[in-house]
Amino acid sequence: MSSRSPDEFRLGVRPYDQGFRGGDEPEDPHELLHRARRLTAEGHPGAGGAWERAATALRRAGGALTPGDHADALDATALDCRGAALPAAGPLFFRAADLHEQAGQRGKALVSRARALVAGPGPGGGPGPGATACARLAELRERATALHAVGQADTAETATVRLLHASARADLLDTAPDPMAEAAAVREELDRLLAFAAPHREDPAVLGVLADTRAVLGRITAPDDPAAALSQLRASIDDHRAGGRPWPATEQQLLLSALLRTTGAFEEAAALLRAALAPEVPGPPLRAGDRARLCLALARTVAGAGERWPTTGGPEVADEEIPLLAESVHHSDGPSDDVRVGALARLRLGVAYAERGRCLEASTLLERALAGFSEEVDTAARVRARAWLADCALRLGESGRASREYALAAVEALSWDDRRHGAALSHRTADALGAAGAPEKAARAYERAADLWRAAGDHAAAARSLRARSRQVRIAWGDVAAEVVLAEAAREAARGRRGSAGSRAAHDRPVGAAVPVEHARPTPVAGETRRPAHEVHSGDGTVDACDGAPTDVAAHAETESRTESRTESGIEAGIEAGAGTEVGLGLGSEEDSMTDSETDSEADSEADSEADSEADSEADSGVDQGSGVGGPWPGLRELPEPFGPWGRYQVNVYGEVGGTGQRAATAAGTRVQGCE
Repeated sequence: MSSRSPDEFRLGVRPYDQGFRGGDEPEDPHELLHRARRLTAEGHPGAGGAWERAATALRRAGGALTPGDHADALDATALDCRGAALPAAGPLFFRAADLHEQAGQRGKALVSRARALVAGPGPGGGPGPGATACARLAELRERATALHAVGQADTAETATVRLLHASARADLLDTAPDPMAEAAAVREELDRLLAFAAPHREDPAVLGVLADTRAVLGRITAPDDPAAALSQLRASIDDHRAGGRPWPATEQQLLLSALLRTTGAFEEAAALLRAALAPEVPGPPLRAGDRARLCLALARTVAGAGERWPTTGGPEVADEEIPLLAESVHHSDGPSDDVRVGALARLRLGVAYAERGRCLEASTLLERALAGFSEEVDTAARVRARAWLADCALRLGESGRASREYALAAVEALSWDDRRHGAALSHRTADALGAAGAPEKAARAYERAADLWRAAGDHAAAARSLRARSRQVRIAWGDVAAEVVLAEAAREAARGRRGSAGSRAAHDRPVGAAVPVEHARPTPVAGETRRPAHEVHSGDGTVDACDGAPTDVAAHAETESRTESRTESGIEAGIEAGAGTEVGLGLGSEEDSMTDSETDSEADSEADSEADSEADSEADSGVDQGSGVGGPWPGLRELPEPFGPWGRYQVNVYGEVGGTGQRAATAAGTRVQGCE
């Protein structure tokens, strides 16, 4: 009987890895069978491939696997299912459990059933067990304890079932009514498991369970006690090595390196990841998917170290990120077929190219990353990819394309609790429309951005959008209409000055708190027919943009400089004095220590000089300040992190636990970089 018989194995996918094939591979079927049994007992990552070759050789020799061997083969093959092959793991484990029962291996049968529940789809079709599966795992844990008491399940089997139940509870911590209390209960359960298994640590199988137990314990301890978590994760890796396992403990290494980054130990984290990628002791090669994740984590570590100490590493350290991300892309496209890791690596690589001015290469990568994110529910990945793609298009002179990508990103960002990102992206949409030579559409887009800023309680940012709108109105409808918009911008800036303390309080409001729209849309100015902003339909890609519009930024700048008057300049200087001192989206300084009267006095005294220099600067550029034509828009780096841990105790693709990573850009009180 083949370990990949048609009714059990042909599930439309191949295993994640066909296993380590040593150079001294035996030819005799019984030698191959002995080798597969040994690798299974050791927990070797190449056991699945060894069983495959043993079953094939036995079938050719007229033999067959026993039910017990067949069950072990199915278990090993299911453990190899990663990436696109992951859905096949659950059915294989269930079939293995039935065969273990036939062979009288009741302890192994319980382990296989527990693994099938963990590998099965969770609530909503997502990975991981839900509450129902966790309850069934609790039943299996009790059965394993009872079998162990009568000698029908050994310590390693019983400890494995107990660990799988505790891991499932850990995965559900953030859904509990009191996550911290539940985390404390899970830690107690894991401590009892350590006490149960520790006296039998001479058994390599038990030592492996101890290593995995400490890893889970470190993971759920990290948000509350990072120092204790570091100790547990280091002990986990030590137990892994002490158990005679030369192959990498990738999950533990990712968790440990992420926690080291959180504590500022970037050099130690980088050394750990480099050692994992190029171990000193020869052993089984890394799986492609594991190498992809390790490269991605090392690139993140290198980038974090460069941001923390920008003068210590020089260009060599900064440029190390690019080859690491390229290698991650390469390995994620291999046998692992990990779409999420591959798309995220392409996004990071595209951003790295864009930051270095390689916009053509960046655009290609970002487009492929966006295609990979199409099936994801995490909008942060799509928003970030579209925003960087738009920024590259703007710098390449493709303003119409930039406006479409910014508009699509803005629509998705408006679904977030923090609406400031959507407002900033709407402002960027208008910038691109203006650069594309579509003043009417740009004026409507700036109006939409101003409305969004008002809804977010940021009057200074609303004044900035209105001021930008006035320039487009001047081009489309003339000076009189523009001055009406400028007067409204001045009133908006005054509201921002009067309510600066309230504005700061609004930024400190918990994420998701409702903010009323304090002001209705302004009355249509003379010469303008007010039309509602066109909706952006992300499904078919239509946006309120100007396909085929001229992209001659210099001509647009010349027109703007000819029509701009000293009257406008004086009013704009007053607006700048008000808007520039507000907190929010990069429109000014972080703190405003001046009183209203001091601000007004300073604005009056400096209005003429600021107006002259600002008018000259804008006439030269032809686009709004901060448009990003000469370099990346600073607000891109403030967008929420793609695939960040969604809960305090969850782990992302980098191995970072939710409670220990950097604060998300949408956290309450976080300053969001906007349109300068």
